[in-house]
Amino acid sequence: MSRTLDLGSISTRLRRIAEKARTVPGRALVSLHHYIDRYWLEEAHGRTRKDGAVGVDGQTAAEYEQELGENLVSLLERFKSGRYRAPAVRRAWIPKGDGEKKRPIGIPTYEDKVLQRAVTMVLEAIYEQDFLDCSYGYRRGRSVHGALKSLWDQLMELHGGFVLEVDIQNFFEELDHGHLRAFLDRRVRDGVIRRAIDKWLKAGVMEEGQLLRRTEGTPQGGVISPLLANIYLHYVVDEWFETEVRPRLRGRGFLVRYADDVVIVVEQEEDSRRVLEALKKRIARFGLRVHPDKTRVVRFHRPPYRGKPPRERRPGSFDFGGFTHYWGRSRKGNWTVRVRTAKDRMRRVLKRCAQWCRKHRHEPVWWQSQKLNQALRGHAAHYGVTTNSASLGQLRYLVERIWHQWLARRSQKGMSWARFKKVTSRCPLIRPRIVHQYAVE
Repeated sequence: MSRTLDLGSISTRLRRIAEKARTVPGRALVSLHHYIDRYWLEEAHGRTRKDGAVGVDGQTAAEYEQELGENLVSLLERFKSGRYRAPAVRRAWIPKGDGEKKRPIGIPTYEDKVLQRAVTMVLEAIYEQDFLDCSYGYRRGRSVHGALKSLWDQLMELHGGFVLEVDIQNFFEELDHGHLRAFLDRRVRDGVIRRAIDKWLKAGVMEEGQLLRRTEGTPQGGVISPLLANIYLHYVVDEWFETEVRPRLRGRGFLVRYADDVVIVVEQEEDSRRVLEALKKRIARFGLRVHPDKTRVVRFHRPPYRGKPPRERRPGSFDFGGFTHYWGRSRKGNWTVRVRTAKDRMRRVLKRCAQWCRKHRHEPVWWQSQKLNQALRGHAAHYGVTTNSASLGQLRYLVERIWHQWLARRSQKGMSWARFKKVTSRCPLIRPRIVHQYAVE
């Protein structure tokens, strides 16, 4: 059988799994592991990143590919027979949004990533039939900008409202395994797949040479972790809001979720207080906590067209998806929801820029310009949203000042601003462009 036909059969099998899940909503599927064979693992290998950090075994993707056929056959046999042992994940620490604190990230071995990808492909075909439209995080064909557009559209339709900013504290570290298994029981009861998931949940964490066993949480970085997190929050938040909360609201309301970042908008102030209290109890029931300071209700009604509302009734602002949302005037003078880069994201970018410029200040200027422009393009790929042009321009201005500061320290003579502009005239910093246009300027 040719490779082309193999890939075609895999897409056909994915459709079969999806159709089976769609025809029996709410019922558990008990026979799924037979879909995973060598060709399925080859496809999973093809979908797995090859440039990621290595796990505890130190094996790279290139080394694993040297005997790919034999490795996949062995992996499949161990997976089906139950002899597969999930290796510990290597723990690393990366900066959080504030730039000061750090959060843990788990790095599985490459072989473990391949098997996790194979199982994730099966589960995605099932749960994509169950997930609601309000969920956007870590789903194929959906992105944070889809969530932002949905939020913008619905806020404009409601003319604002009361916004519940929900911050689930340490979600990935405190996710309860018992509740997760109960949620999986509702749709997936295939013994081979569930046994593998249990092994991943129980796999230890290797940090500084010490093996730490865990009884809760799923480390960020694992291939299957985002899907398990989505399944957990689907039942805890999304389904609960749609089936129990929305029908009881006195006014209209909606929810938008990207991963564990949740925003709920309601029309009535009384509804906002009731939903917030109910949400806190709901979250606590499933072993989670909301951040006491970052979880809040924001008055976000559209201002009147004439005059100014009293101070206590002026619309506030809230953060979602790395942006601060606020009411502002469009070019035609109409009130519209506008976005700008959140302050903590801006500080983080500038701090990293200063650290990079300090480290590489003795490199050729043209090379530094090339790297800084790559960073500005990458920033604009996410933050290049209509109404955010001022923040993009401010970022370029501040990056240029930081660059000048560190180039001036290459020698004791320093460098004037005129000299800096002359030196960088052939390799200036680009002006970031608007990439996403779903708001009104």
